[in-house]
Amino acid sequence: MTCVRRTALLIGLLSALFCFGENAKDGTTSPSSKKQNPDTLRVDVDLVLLNVSVTDPANRHVTGLNKEHFQVWEDKIEQQVQYFSVEDVPLSAGIIFDVSGSMGDKLAASREAAGTFLRMSAKDDEFFLIEFSNSPQVEQDFTTDVGKLQRRLIFTQANGMTSLYDALYLGMEKVNRGINSRKALLLITDGQDNNSRYSFSDVKQFAREHDIQLYTIGIQEEGVLQPPELLARAALLDLANLTGGRAFFPTSVRDLERICRQIGIELKNQYVLGYRPLNESNDGKWRKVQVKINRSKGMPRLTVRSKAGYYATKIAMK
Repeated sequence: MTCVRRTALLIGLLSALFCFGENAKDGTTSPSSKKQNPDTLRVDVDLVLLNVSVTDPANRHVTGLNKEHFQVWEDKIEQQVQYFSVEDVPLSAGIIFDVSGSMGDKLAASREAAGTFLRMSAKDDEFFLIEFSNSPQVEQDFTTDVGKLQRRLIFTQANGMTSLYDALYLGMEKVNRGINSRKALLLITDGQDNNSRYSFSDVKQFAREHDIQLYTIGIQEEGVLQPPELLARAALLDLANLTGGRAFFPTSVRDLERICRQIGIELKNQYVLGYRPLNESNDGKWRKVQVKINRSKGMPRLTVRSKAGYYATKIAMK
């Protein structure tokens, strides 16, 4: 993931998140904080940014935490959290929608769930829609008008095979070109890949190289899962964990709307942590990142999700 020294990618996000200058007492902001004059903004690009979600034992989103509640490790070495924000930064996101033949009786509920997710957007969020069966197709390009995506979904028909990995790869390529610095994908599917040119390894490597949160909904039938279904489930879980997103595996379409609402809430209630790595080597290697909660007395055990790591900048040797 290209998180360090990303001048072009970080300017937009830092302008929104870190408009508090060097005189801030503790480096924290809130939605009510006064914004600084852009002419006095100090931008530091030697920075790793982490979008962090926190939930309690009842799976409710936890708000009200501050910088001191978080601890960050990179390759098992604790880092100093220097930037912190809870502001709702605009989002560039894509919906990756399975329209293969097996989705026939699940399409209506899946459309409604996707619509619920879209209706939770803010005015500056932008979205696109990819549908996939035998191959993926961009049905709606980036737009802030969620009604356009909803109208596209109405005419969806189910047929063909499942090019899941091709659709994910296309979606990651496209969302990476979004205008907003925070990027996410929502995948709704009911099966395993059976018609892609790209492999799971290709998709996973792309995800490691880019800062995109992946939320997956794998609709599964009740009963004992067969080996291909277990492999498909493991793949979606792996991708979600790698990117700091989340994987859901409902056995009923009745759960889809609730899940999409939950994802929408999570994307609007994330913490953003920033730190300068103690390891200053420009070796291009993968850096493993872990975020934990510094629990105070009486605080319940909380679940923290963020991306699993990033690739350091690599400087070519002459």
